[in-house]
Amino acid sequence: MKIVEIRIYPFVIPLAEPFVISLGTITHARNLLIELHTDSGITGLGECSPYPFINGEMLDGQIPIAEKLGTLWLGKNPQEIENRLLELDRALSGNMALKSAFDMALYDLNAKLSGMPLYAYLGGANDKVVYTDRTVSVGEPTQMALEARNYLDAGFHSIKIKLGGPYELDMKRIEAIRAAVGYDIPLRLDANQAWTVAQAVRTLRALEKFNIEHCEEPIHAGDLRGLNFVRKISPIPIMADESLFDHKDAIRLVQNDACDYFNIKLSKSGGLFKALKIVAIAEGSGIACQVGCFSESRLGITALMHLVLARKAIVHYDMDSPLMLKDDPLIGGVEISAAGKVSLQNEIAGIGVSVDYDYLGKAVILSHL
Repeated sequence: MKIVEIRIYPFVIPLAEPFVISLGTITHARNLLIELHTDSGITGLGECSPYPFINGEMLDGQIPIAEKLGTLWLGKNPQEIENRLLELDRALSGNMALKSAFDMALYDLNAKLSGMPLYAYLGGANDKVVYTDRTVSVGEPTQMALEARNYLDAGFHSIKIKLGGPYELDMKRIEAIRAAVGYDIPLRLDANQAWTVAQAVRTLRALEKFNIEHCEEPIHAGDLRGLNFVRKISPIPIMADESLFDHKDAIRLVQNDACDYFNIKLSKSGGLFKALKIVAIAEGSGIACQVGCFSESRLGITALMHLVLARKAIVHYDMDSPLMLKDDPLIGGVEISAAGKVSLQNEIAGIGVSVDYDYLGKAVILSHL
């Protein structure tokens, strides 16, 4: 089997409301879609979500790079998954989001070839009950409390709160949210690296009384010694996010005893191949995992759901990006209920998603002659 054509599509979807984190504001999902065509007629589809605040990638810049990477695969065997992905890493450092789209398309294609849903191809079973949390943007305490209350009333089982300082304002935010939603629903925090070590220790100690489940990336992602210090002192468990891209980062976090949880995102890890390595390291180190997202459509989230179904070490789910999007130009894949239940109904080969091509931008087409 050979890859004979690769199509590269820009994939831009407006958000229903601007999404604000400590690092910036997002108004559109500016994603990239990769489609692999083989001489056997089987195709694979993959999506990535470049997020310049975190993975340093932007859609406009990715398209010409995707063309360069795509030429490496033309005429090659897509069943040689490790060889194909090593070719991308040897040709270009970083660019994990872009590589994840190629990776996802490769896995979709191979699962289709096997005749199995992707989770089964990865050795899993469709036997988990999965509820995504819902994320509250950074804002004024009253507005954040109202947003959290709306999610509680919709039936969500957990709520994720974006914070970012200063200390007094973050305290008012959580106080207002707890007053609005009570103490029964779990709250998860995400500072997106906004605090110093001292601010993190002070804030996390003060928030202990609010029954917080965990806190993502409280300090600068490069400071693993600082993260170790925060983790030792914090009464709230620490989750690594921006400090965890691939399996090599996972090893460094374990060596530095720097976190209680891993947060795995396909557009950070470079795709499923390395995400599976991260889960294996977590399993060997006694660290539980969460899966997270940037601004992926249901294509990326469906691929993520297959990973969830394939590995028991994934126990927390932050998969709400499709709920933030104004449009849904996907067919098939996961269904996300009004209360956040994520389910995979269609037992078809591969990821199980197709796309409304009328919604996409004009494709760049690479062909093998």
